[in-house]
Amino acid sequence: MSERLPHEKGFHVSWDQLHRDARALSWRLDGQGPDNGAWKAVVAITRGGMAPAMIIARELDIRTVDTISVKSYNHQTQTEPTVIKPPNSALTGDGSGVLVIDDLVDTGKTLEAVRSIMPNAHVATIYAKPLGRNQVDTFITEVSQDTWIFFPWDMALQYVEPYRGTD
Repeated sequence: MSERLPHEKGFHVSWDQLHRDARALSWRLDGQGPDNGAWKAVVAITRGGMAPAMIIARELDIRTVDTISVKSYNHQTQTEPTVIKPPNSALTGDGSGVLVIDDLVDTGKTLEAVRSIMPNAHVATIYAKPLGRNQVDTFITEVSQDTWIFFPWDMALQYVEPYRGTD
């Protein structure tokens, strides 16, 4: 069998699967907030955390939603994380009662940057890789470190060669 590029060990996530997984994450988080089980706010890590955060905020009836924008990838190459836009500090404070949502934790460096701003926030992701798993309080699915997750906003329908054979 031939060597594969890192992105060829792919885990493809459809919109339907993302929605189901975000709802499953909601169920895990329901009643876990510090205010009689409720959360004060949701902070989505842009851009990948926006879709799951929207679903989770709806499912848990959280009306206060903000974002933190952290750039840590240039296409498929990971770089040092840079906070481009912090959340409203008057709302989030140290993160107590705040639910931070992202699609994936890879190495954990993005979440380290987020936790430096909101150290007491509860961080939840849909997917987690082993190197970053210790930065997440709640997640749904763990994938291997060498798996590239293709999210629905990154994909287009096209033919893909099979692993073996061509007929």
